[in-house]
Amino acid sequence: MEECEELIRFIARAIGTGRTIQFRKSEMDLSSPWERISVKEAFQRYSHTTVTEALEKDLFDEIMVQDIEPKLGLRKPTFIYDYPAQRGALARLKQEDPTVAERFELYMGGLELANGFSELVDSEEQRKRFLMENEDRQARDKPSYSMPDRFLAELDDVPPCAGIALGVDRLVMVFLDVKTIDEVVAFTPEEL
Repeated sequence: MEECEELIRFIARAIGTGRTIQFRKSEMDLSSPWERISVKEAFQRYSHTTVTEALEKDLFDEIMVQDIEPKLGLRKPTFIYDYPAQRGALARLKQEDPTVAERFELYMGGLELANGFSELVDSEEQRKRFLMENEDRQARDKPSYSMPDRFLAELDDVPPCAGIALGVDRLVMVFLDVKTIDEVVAFTPEEL
């Protein structure tokens, strides 16, 4: 999170926008500290239900997209962290609280810019998660996924690591204050 924050502030300085930028009719303050809230806090603040209820009713993603995400990062960029274990398929679980994954996302102006997590490098645990996902899919009359045996065979040789997927096109969108991603990408999906 800190490296992501530093990178975006560096870009802002390099292009001369300073400590604030305009995006979606809001002025966003890029100075430290950026807001950091847990998924649990986000549900308490912006939703009519709890994380547990949302997961039980299979409404987690819907509530995130409709109720929570549009309210994140409006005045300051916001990191949302501690995703429920069920929403961290490839992420390591927190040692001090295995009900949540070591996963975060960054939002600016209600737009998700980045998704990062500590990699799960335990093949047995990963296999269990894949099997549970297939059981869940079968219970909902959906086809099962084939087991990624080659991936699992290599997983135990991976050292502890983490990564982040930062949407550069989305970041450009924010800095240019444009409405759609089509305005900043070289080729829209329709042109491919």
